[in-house]
Amino acid sequence: MSDKDKDFRAEAAAWLQANCPASMRRPITADEIVWGGSRLHFTSDDQRLWFERCRDRGWFAPGWPREYGGGGLNPKQARIVEEEMARLGCRQPQYNLGVWMLGPVLLEVGSEEQKREHLPPMMRGEQRWCQGFSEPNAGSDLASLKTSARRVSDAEGEAYIVNGSKIWTSYGDQADWMYALVRTDAGARKQQGISFVLIDMHAPGVSVKPIELISGKSSFCEVFFDNVRVPLRQLVGAEGEGWAVAKKLLQHERAAMSKFAEGGAPSHDALAVARPYLEQAGPAQAAVWRDRLAGVLMDAHAFALTHQRVTAQAMARQDVSGPASIMKLVQTEQEVAKYELLVQVMGLNGLSWDGEDFSQLEHDICRQWLLAKTYTIGGGTSEVQLNIIAKRVLGLPG
Repeated sequence: MSDKDKDFRAEAAAWLQANCPASMRRPITADEIVWGGSRLHFTSDDQRLWFERCRDRGWFAPGWPREYGGGGLNPKQARIVEEEMARLGCRQPQYNLGVWMLGPVLLEVGSEEQKREHLPPMMRGEQRWCQGFSEPNAGSDLASLKTSARRVSDAEGEAYIVNGSKIWTSYGDQADWMYALVRTDAGARKQQGISFVLIDMHAPGVSVKPIELISGKSSFCEVFFDNVRVPLRQLVGAEGEGWAVAKKLLQHERAAMSKFAEGGAPSHDALAVARPYLEQAGPAQAAVWRDRLAGVLMDAHAFALTHQRVTAQAMARQDVSGPASIMKLVQTEQEVAKYELLVQVMGLNGLSWDGEDFSQLEHDICRQWLLAKTYTIGGGTSEVQLNIIAKRVLGLPG
C-alpha cells in the first residue's frame, strides 16, 4: 500500500471514530434499519446524526462522482472507507436498493437527465426504490414476462402506457420508484422485446398488495399497473434492449445481497446463540454440534475473504459476473445452514413464536430460520445460480 493510501486510511479511520456514535457500532436489528425514501424514519438521535454526517460527506456511495452526491473517491479509497467501517463495526447509514443496484447502472448507461433526476435524491436519502422483474408466470423464466408498455405521443409528450403486474416485489408498499422490465414489442424474440423503465410508484394506476410470508413478515408485494403513464425520458438504454441493462443490474444485485447480509443486515452470531445450549448438552451431543458450528463459522470466514477478493477484482475492472453469482448462491445457502443448525441446537426453544415463556431472541431465531429460505429465491433462485455458474463460469454445455 502506498504512503498516500496509508494516509487516507488513517484519515478515514479518524473521521469514522469521531463521527460514528457508539450506538451505531452495535449489531443492527430489523427495526433499526434506516431505509432512505420519502418516509424516512429514525428511531434515535444517534441514528439521525450518523445518517446526516454520512450524507453530507457523500459516503452513502463514497466512489460516486461529487456532482451526483457521492464522495468523489477513487475505487481504492472507496474500498478503504468500506474496510474501515467494517473494522469499526459501523452500521450502514442508510439501506437503499437504488444506491446499491440501480445507481451503478445509471452511472454506466443512464442519460445525463436521468442521472441528474435520480442520483442526487438517492444520495440525500429521499428516494426508495424497488425492483419490478418477476411476474406470476415469469419468475425464473424472466424473459417470459408479459407486462406491456405501449408507446404513445400526445399533448403531454411521448410516453409508455404500462399494464400488467409484478410479484415478489420487496418493499413495494414502501417504495417511491420502481425499476422495471416491460415488454415493448410483443412480436420480437423474448429477450429482444423487453425494455428497462423507471416507474413512479405514486403515479395514477399503480396499486400494491403486500404478500404475507410464513415468517410473519410482509416484505414481498404484488404490484398492479392499470394504464400507468411512464414518460419516455424514464427509458434506460435503448428500447428493446432492457435485457442487457437488467443483466448489468443483476450483477450489482447479487453482490449487494451478499454485501447486505455480510455488512449489517439482521443476522445472528451463531456462536453467541449456541453457546448456552452447548453448555447444557451432553458430551456426545455437544461434540457433534461444536463440529457443525465450527464448519458454519469457517464457511462464513471464507466467504468474507472471498468477498474482499472479488471486490478487489471489481476495483481492477475485471469481470466479476461469475463470482457474483457464486457469492449470492453461497452466502444465502450459508444463512439457511446456519439457522437450520441453530434451530436444531435450541430444540423447542428454536421454534418459539409468541408468548411470555421465551425471549425475543428466540422468537427472532424462528422467524429468521423461515425468512432465510426466501434469500435462496430472491435475486435468482439457487437453482438458477447453479445454471449460470455451470454455463458462464465453468463453460459447461446447456
